[in-house]
Amino acid sequence: MALAFSAVVGFFSPGRRPAGALRLAEAGALFAILVALATVAILATQGALESGLIGINGLGLSVRIDAVSATMFLLVAFIGWVVIRYSGTYLDGEARQGIFIGWLCLTLASVLLLVLSGNLVQLVLAWIATGMFLHRLLLFYPGRVPAQRAAAKKLVTARIADIALIIAAVLLTLAYGTGEIMPILSAARAGTGGGLAIVAAGFLALAALLKSAQFPMHGWLTEVMEAPTPVSALLHAGVINAGGFLLIRFADVMLLAPGILAILVMIGGFTALFAGLVMLTQPAVKTSLAWSTIAQMGFMILECGLTLFPLALLHIVAHSLYKAHSFLASGGAVELIAANRRPGPVAIPRADAVARAFFLALAIYGIVGFGFGFQHKSPQAIALGAILIFGVAYMLAQGLADAAPKALTRRTVVYAVATSVSYFALQVFAIWLTSGVLPVAPAPGPLQWALIVLAVVSFGLVAVVQAMFPLWAYHPAAAGLRVHLSNGFYANTVFDRLLRGWRLRHTS
Repeated sequence: MALAFSAVVGFFSPGRRPAGALRLAEAGALFAILVALATVAILATQGALESGLIGINGLGLSVRIDAVSATMFLLVAFIGWVVIRYSGTYLDGEARQGIFIGWLCLTLASVLLLVLSGNLVQLVLAWIATGMFLHRLLLFYPGRVPAQRAAAKKLVTARIADIALIIAAVLLTLAYGTGEIMPILSAARAGTGGGLAIVAAGFLALAALLKSAQFPMHGWLTEVMEAPTPVSALLHAGVINAGGFLLIRFADVMLLAPGILAILVMIGGFTALFAGLVMLTQPAVKTSLAWSTIAQMGFMILECGLTLFPLALLHIVAHSLYKAHSFLASGGAVELIAANRRPGPVAIPRADAVARAFFLALAIYGIVGFGFGFQHKSPQAIALGAILIFGVAYMLAQGLADAAPKALTRRTVVYAVATSVSYFALQVFAIWLTSGVLPVAPAPGPLQWALIVLAVVSFGLVAVVQAMFPLWAYHPAAAGLRVHLSNGFYANTVFDRLLRGWRLRHTS
């Protein structure tokens, strides 16, 4: 409510330096943080809470407080407060600063309603409102053609995602006879719901994939850099990762559809690998960060497909904080490069150094894993840890190169140990935090085992290629590959042409 009031004040003072709107917006975000902290305290002492329903026949508005919603509530409120404070300086003197604050506050308010939803009606309305308000922020500079193109792509994907979520909500209501989310999840955990619930899981997955910019509908996210930098940071306050939240919230329903989970693994895994490689070829800082976000969202979708929902929630928190900071600090990184304060030469590892790095990383992972009860972990969690350690092996290869100084070697080994310890420690914490709220990962069947092996092998091969790519960097074939990678293999161009053709037909 405080953020909505701040938005109204911003719209009534749309020009430069709307001091009243800025102060109210910051106060509203601080108030949301305080409420979130109080909610966490109540949750710790009294357990999960749910408000009464404002509506009829199980449909309406209600608030649900549990480990998932409280975590997202605190995360969104904190990042929102940071973005609002940053916006006050970043947009100082802009002709439409008040308008920007208004749409920013409305976007944050809708995301907060989304993560606190206890009813399907509220969830759908908040989901749609988030996309609509974000659209206004993407067009803050309406005269920029790239901004118009990004907003048009986002509008198309968002509307399809909205329709998918509406269909899923209707199917869930028909399957379980209520729109209240918690009774739906309880019944789904008991294995009820039938074919309607399975179809609903498919539409939930579609909505999540579109919301989180998964291949091939990812192009809009790489072009939102035409919007002010605070918008890029705001995306990580429950906007771009709303798809992951949707899958986590309806985890019990998703478990009823193993085939849908398999599709999530394949699309999420491919998007993570594809976007991660493209990211390495981008010369612009913010564009590289955008591709990194696509890759991270793909990895989050992969985690949900592997039924590691507590780890997916942990991933949302960690990635949101890290990436919001990265976008807000991107200007400083550019200034450092402009001042010729570049890092020193990178040691290029040979094939033997890469092999030693992967062997050492897996050995560290195994030793630390057994210390944390490796044998009691789910195969999905063990595989995910192995995928993460491949990234550490890439770092280790730099430290084990012949030209690497000993200090770099020691630092990379310490990093490998710290990463392994952190992974298992945070995994234990995430499972404890969401115990009774999110389901544990079931034993994988033949299809799941095949996907687990495929994911581990794929990420391992890509990590080896990345580690050894400097050795091939000046080969003509590598130069050509870099050009195609930097253009994302032209998937976004295909979307541009399809969209332009649709708009021309629509206009005529």
